[in-house]
Amino acid sequence: MIETENIVETENKNAEVVKGLRQVVADSYALLGQLHLCHWNVTGPGFFSLHTAFEEQYTELFTAVDEIAERIRALGYKAPGGLRHLAEMSEIHEAEEDCPAEEMVRHLYLSHELVIGNLKKARDLASEADDDQTEDLMIARIQSHDKSAWMLKSYLS
Repeated sequence: MIETENIVETENKNAEVVKGLRQVVADSYALLGQLHLCHWNVTGPGFFSLHTAFEEQYTELFTAVDEIAERIRALGYKAPGGLRHLAEMSEIHEAEEDCPAEEMVRHLYLSHELVIGNLKKARDLASEADDDQTEDLMIARIQSHDKSAWMLKSYLS
């Protein structure tokens, strides 16, 4: 009987972890799209450096989202997909196509901060579930987004 209770408890904890991971995937995909939008449409004196920085960020993020989705699958759940579904799930708002470069940078900075908040929630859920692999993955993602946010914030200073 104890083994059955432990299995149910683990499944419940995994479901909570996956809920957090699904939010991270949705927000990461939204950020990925926003990085592309800004990469394609940025103009002005900082064009070259911003164009390059946005490309570096979306290239790194694309690989990271795949790792998170694969972690969801490893936990026995389906990863979210479909642009409409991901957009409905995401907490990130879209930037305007023609906004000035400084607004793009501010928007991306705030988007990274939002993702960091959801990564921390997912990390904490993984910790509570004794899921070291997911916790480590979330810590690595927090570090990456924190660096990106710092770089964008520095541009605004």
